[in-house]
Amino acid sequence: MSDRKEFRDLATPEAARDAIASLDLSPAPETVPLREARGRVLAERVDAAIDVPGFDRASMDGYAVRARDTFGADEADPAELDLVGAVHAGAAPDVTVEPGTCAEISTGAVMPDGADAVVMVERTDEIDGGNDDAAADGEPSRIAVRTSVAPGDHVMTAGTDIAAGARALGPGTRLTPREIGLLSALGVDEVPVEGRPRVGIVSTGDELVRPGEAIEPDRGEIYDVNSTTIAAGVEEAGGEPVLYPHAGDDYDEMERLLRRAADECDLVLSSGSTSASAVDVIYRVIEARGDLLLHGVAVKPGKPMLVGRLDRTDEADASRGSESAYIGLPGYPVSALTIFRTFVAPAIREAAGQPEPATATVEGRMGVGERYGEGRMRLMPVGLLDLDGGATGAGDDRPLVYPVDKGSGATTSLVEADGVVAVDPDTEYLDAGETVAVDLFSPDVRPPTLLGVGEDDPALNRLLDRLDNPRYLAVGSREGLRRLRDGVPDVAVTAGPTDRDVDAEELGGWSREWGLVVPDGNPESVTGLADLVDRDLRFRNRPTVSGLRRGLDAALDDLAGERDTDRRALAERIDGYGRTAKAFESPVRAVVAGDADAGLGLRETADRLGCDFVPLGEQSVVVRAAAERVDREPVAALSSALGGDGGDDGAESPLDAILRDLPGYSRNSRNDP
Repeated sequence: MSDRKEFRDLATPEAARDAIASLDLSPAPETVPLREARGRVLAERVDAAIDVPGFDRASMDGYAVRARDTFGADEADPAELDLVGAVHAGAAPDVTVEPGTCAEISTGAVMPDGADAVVMVERTDEIDGGNDDAAADGEPSRIAVRTSVAPGDHVMTAGTDIAAGARALGPGTRLTPREIGLLSALGVDEVPVEGRPRVGIVSTGDELVRPGEAIEPDRGEIYDVNSTTIAAGVEEAGGEPVLYPHAGDDYDEMERLLRRAADECDLVLSSGSTSASAVDVIYRVIEARGDLLLHGVAVKPGKPMLVGRLDRTDEADASRGSESAYIGLPGYPVSALTIFRTFVAPAIREAAGQPEPATATVEGRMGVGERYGEGRMRLMPVGLLDLDGGATGAGDDRPLVYPVDKGSGATTSLVEADGVVAVDPDTEYLDAGETVAVDLFSPDVRPPTLLGVGEDDPALNRLLDRLDNPRYLAVGSREGLRRLRDGVPDVAVTAGPTDRDVDAEELGGWSREWGLVVPDGNPESVTGLADLVDRDLRFRNRPTVSGLRRGLDAALDDLAGERDTDRRALAERIDGYGRTAKAFESPVRAVVAGDADAGLGLRETADRLGCDFVPLGEQSVVVRAAAERVDREPVAALSSALGGDGGDDGAESPLDAILRDLPGYSRNSRNDP
């Protein structure tokens, strides 16, 4: 019987937060150079040790004067003063302003002795006569002042900005460029700041490989997403991430790494190896070498979360205390990042003294209904589409909200979603049109200007590059039309025959040559579809949602008709007919890798990846827009790029330029499939 740890009593999200709040993540304050202080939080009050400015200085270009010498002066009866010299910024004055005299002065210069005001240069005139020394130098010897000034006018006295002994900045102040400017003015070159919690990150699993290293998919190896993703989140929250080597699923190795991280860090974060599996051993390490506070939280995604403490060894720095905080995250990237953002990042921010991030919540309306009934809080990744103040005709300017949920193991959900909707455990269904609050991943999130769905295609990928911030979900032709019919996306792209009727307008399209991709030189001498049926050839197919697959099945129907049988019978004779690959390149890459003798693909892909090509036909690709969205500016921009804007005859559209460079592609003469 396996030694399996069951999730018997899942903690509530509130209990998980309380458990994390009971952990001590706080590092000791530290002193850092001012040049490294941006974004840090002051640990102590900083008082001004000097006056700023430290001297009386002119606040504009003009003439330093004794104010009483200008009393009564105006445009009709200016006061005339002898010019005795000039004072420039950064130089000590070498003149004294006596009664009846003035000195030229630059902005920021020290006020000369005797002067108590500055007359701006625009209210003066230069005149000759009086001061023979100045006249001999070719400079004006007298200045006519056409306005009166009071003592202190246009003068910043010492300590006006901040005086010595004044409270400059208080503890808890986050240091932005403004505060750093003030500290620079005070002559401060290092500041006491709250320490950044050191967060050790340990990804677990024998299958993980660091990005940049070679992987062996046949052994089930995958790149480690969580280490770099969580490290970026730690840094964003104000912590200092420390990446440790991968821990395999061996108890002794996992214990060694976790205890090393505990000795060196304030918080240890692991990802993976937390679920109820016989090979998942982390919880046993925590129970043996620390204190496990909880195992399992009633939240989706992210149920297998651990919270506890790890004892430090005798070799650890005694100033850190006897134990380190520990939190175990799920292994799937979406689950790991969602749990980190919801439960862990706030604790790191608090320990670092960082404020909560700017409010990043928007109100939207569900674009489609969503059913859920698992009895635990769901953190549902969603995308947003701003419809420009009611493009659907309903006059509702709230953005559309649609689920983006490919499963916790799908890394692309991290970038295809804009935020999260927290669904209460008691909520079993969200209706289309229902108001929901979307907690954005960041205040900087920029929802797409245009949402497209449907077939994956090389020409389409290049066309999207020419648009401003589009988002495209390659869900296949059939699913694309279904979603367009349901009212969420702006456009759907289909390839080959379609069997769904939607209220949509065709914007344009192109044709692409499709067929069987075989190794360079066609070593098996494949000539057509019959070879797959009649010979022992390994084949790699596309899924049924793909337009290429529908084209293949139609060709199989024709072959079955010629042989007086049905398609199913022929398909059963093709080795690999049921082995499908999602992306249009994937079957071709299987051929390149030697895992297939033939794959379903495009001439363009075969040429680009150095393969031979056996043509089976041409297929029309059509871009359709929801009828009520055609006048949206982003949709109109797409239509223009397709050449559907009614421009001058003979002018090459962006699509024409794209098709010219793609083998096997041409513009549709008609938009019939």
